[in-house]
Amino acid sequence: MPESKGRSKPAYTPPRSAKKDPGPNARWFVPVMLGLMLAGLIWVVTYYISGVNEYPVPQLGRWNLGVGFGLMMSGFLMTTRWR
Repeated sequence: MPESKGRSKPAYTPPRSAKKDPGPNARWFVPVMLGLMLAGLIWVVTYYISGVNEYPVPQLGRWNLGVGFGLMMSGFLMTTRWR
């Protein structure tokens, strides 16, 4: 029975990572993130408490919910970039 030949290639070495660590976020990032989430929450709560849809913006009607949830979602999306 014939013998197999040994490997001529060296062992696997992983490629060098060319990416540089982006580092921490700017100082304004967390306050803006939390501010957007809090502003959205206040917007929605104000809409529900007003009862007659008088606040925060009467011309928007039920779209006030969309504005509030949009603000909250913007803040939550920022959490994915938080380091």
